[in-house]
Amino acid sequence: MKHRHEGENERLRVPPPLLKRRIASGRGAMEQPNVTQEDAALTPVFWVAVVLTGVATGLFGDLLMWILATSERVAFGYHSGSYQAAVARTSSLHRVSTLLVAGVLGAIMWYFIRRYLRHEKAEIDDSLWNGDGELGIRRSLLTSIASEVVIGMGASIGREAAPKLMGGASGSVLSHWLKLSPAQKRLLVACGGGAGLAAVYNVPLGGAIFTAEVLLGSFALPTVLPALACSLIATMVAWVYLPSGATYPDIPSYRFSGSLMVWSLAAGIIIGLLAVFYVRLIGWCAHRRAKGASIFWVMPLAFLVLGVLGIWYPELFGNGKDMAHEAFLGVGGIGLFFALFALKPFVTALTLGSGASGGVFTPFLATGAVFGAFFGAAWIHLWPGTPVGAFALVGGAAMVGASMQAPLAGIVLVLELSHSGFRIMIPMMAATLIATFLVRHIDGYSIYSARLPRQSDT
Repeated sequence: MKHRHEGENERLRVPPPLLKRRIASGRGAMEQPNVTQEDAALTPVFWVAVVLTGVATGLFGDLLMWILATSERVAFGYHSGSYQAAVARTSSLHRVSTLLVAGVLGAIMWYFIRRYLRHEKAEIDDSLWNGDGELGIRRSLLTSIASEVVIGMGASIGREAAPKLMGGASGSVLSHWLKLSPAQKRLLVACGGGAGLAAVYNVPLGGAIFTAEVLLGSFALPTVLPALACSLIATMVAWVYLPSGATYPDIPSYRFSGSLMVWSLAAGIIIGLLAVFYVRLIGWCAHRRAKGASIFWVMPLAFLVLGVLGIWYPELFGNGKDMAHEAFLGVGGIGLFFALFALKPFVTALTLGSGASGGVFTPFLATGAVFGAFFGAAWIHLWPGTPVGAFALVGGAAMVGASMQAPLAGIVLVLELSHSGFRIMIPMMAATLIATFLVRHIDGYSIYSARLPRQSDT
């Protein structure tokens, strides 16, 4: 921020404050860094755009989740309850053939989307960090639909990438219609992206913090206010179709214990090291993602591998929501937790490497949860008394916080997703802090920055 002459900075704010006279000391309100006006002026037209983006994002979230639910119903007869239980009720042949069909269908959709709409941008992170926030509505919508269809059929990627993308694309389109400045457009696209996450997971606060911490890297008031407003509106609009309760319901209010606290210190170190490896794995697969006509054989083959593994571990199908939920409840044995923790990151990386587009937030949350459950189940043999689910909550928060390089977002999202964990927030904060610190100093990439394409490919 440029230095301004005394008496000027208050009046240069856009829009200006209603009260023109300073307080008795004569000091300016904008001397506090958090309230300093950013390049994006929060004008009345911009606030109209925020409201419209929130509404559009909520509606797109409903549409995409309806497509996901329809795909799940057609593929596995799933209507309500546990998706992985619906998968488990089907035969081995049904699971394998469904994933094979998903691979063929996904390959066809993404091949033609990338061939005929290659000049349109549909990567919100890259658009915000290395561009002007421009996103193509046609490619974004078709990519989002393809993603939800294959996830519903069992692909191991997250469902949140599609509404995040459509929230950003909504902001991009509205910024043109309302003739916003480039800085306002970028802020609006970021708000829409965070609001997409908020809408489909019913996490308005987490979505706003995701906007500030991950997409924009700023907690200045001119960033936080529109981020909160957009996520709030999108979440409430999404209630038209989506439930208003916790994504992971009925999680007990686990109590703090000395055992959990000591465990969290060790778990933070292990999870930080694992996150470095997993992020590198995601980056390696993203760089070598199947391109061109090779997608026609690579994607079906990758999905076939997942289908075969699903014969023994149906929990690997989909984004991992049920896997995380059962870990948070402490349901499962130590052997199952270990197998899922070992396999989920690899099948997710395999899915992305095959050429599929989708999120990684929920798969990483699930991986952290089952690792926490596995390591916690082993720990209680040394220091009993703490429920396995408490370890899973801490593990989930530490893994997503470290892998996103966003510890505040990781903690808040887990608390909001589960409506639980407040009594074990200290161990959760300790593990997330240690894990994020290690990832930052060992490597520094996140699950989002590691997936960015080469500059020559953009």
